[in-house]
Parts: sequence; structure tokens; C-alpha cells
Amino acid sequence: MYQIVTVEDEIPVPPEKLNLEVKEAVRESLEEKFEGNINNDIGVILAVIEIDEIKEGFILPGDPSVHYPVRFKLLTWMPKDREIVEGEIVDITEFGAFVRCGPLDGLVHISQVMDDYVSYDEKNSQLVGKKTRKVLKEGDKVRARIISISFKEQSKLGLTMRQPLLGSLKWLAEETKEVKEEKKKKKK
Repeated sequence: MYQIVTVEDEIPVPPEKLNLEVKEAVRESLEEKFEGNINNDIGVILAVIEIDEIKEGFILPGDPSVHYPVRFKLLTWMPKDREIVEGEIVDITEFGAFVRCGPLDGLVHISQVMDDYVSYDEKNSQLVGKKTRKVLKEGDKVRARIISISFKEQSKLGLTMRQPLLGSLKWLAEETKEVKEEKKKKKK
């Protein structure tokens, strides 16, 4: 889930940035410190979007930087357990598919792709359902549910597509079309 988070922190501005306006120097220092990092409490930090307040700076003994207490807003993406996400397949492997959802890639293990026996077609780099013949390949748009989240040593998202209304958007469009056709037949 994307969110805007207000944070208060003390930001050191190094001497090489002291020729800039204070707000610009603080913004650059904030961007360098926060953007692209992952925080267990607020998620993936995407951007510094606004600086609300910069208090008077101070210098610490032995440190050439000027330290500014700052209150600012960050745009973050924090995955939530059981959240539905849409994304694109960016890689297919023998053990599953990687889905780019937000700023992270999640893994749909081969056992979580569909309610069918799924095999890996190495030649065409795709996953194929044995009975349904459904195919999942790079570039496919999918809808999945987050089933596990880990921000420990490296960030990991576990996903499933084995629930109603989840899977390849192509599959879902075909299923919707089939349901509409069945309803038309029943009305006649």
C-alpha cells in the first residue's frame, strides 16, 4: 500500500552543500539518506515529497556537517499481509514466477500459480497448466495476494494466485467472458 508518512529526524548537511540554500541542501541530504531504502516500520521509501519544518542547525565537535532537526513527508510502499496487488511477470523460473508489484518483486511459487499441475517449459520460459493449458509468461499482467513478507536480510514477498479472481488478467477476462456467455444461454 502506498502511503505518505511524516517523519522527524536530524539531518547532517556536509560542508560541500553549504553553498546551497538551506532548504535545498537539506532536501538533497534527505534524499541521499532515505530514498531507495527499506524500513521495517514504514516500508520501501520511494521519495521525499515535502519538507514541513527545518529548525535551526547546529554543529557538533569534530563533525564538519551542520545538523538540522527536520520534519518532512515521505512517499512509501508498505506491503500488507493478505493485500491484493497487480503487477507484471518479470521472470519465470523452474520454481515459480517473479511479479513486479510496486517497487519490489514478489515470488509466486509454482505450487501457488493455479489449481492445476503446473510444469516449467524451459524452452519457451513459461509455466503451463496440465489440464487447463493456461500459460504464464514474462510480460503477463497478473493479480495476486500477498501471503508472506520479510524485510530481514533481503526483502521478500510471497504471493499466491490460487484463489478466486486471482491470476493472469488474461485468464480472468476469459473466465468473465465464459460466465457472461453461460448467462445468455440460460436466459434463452
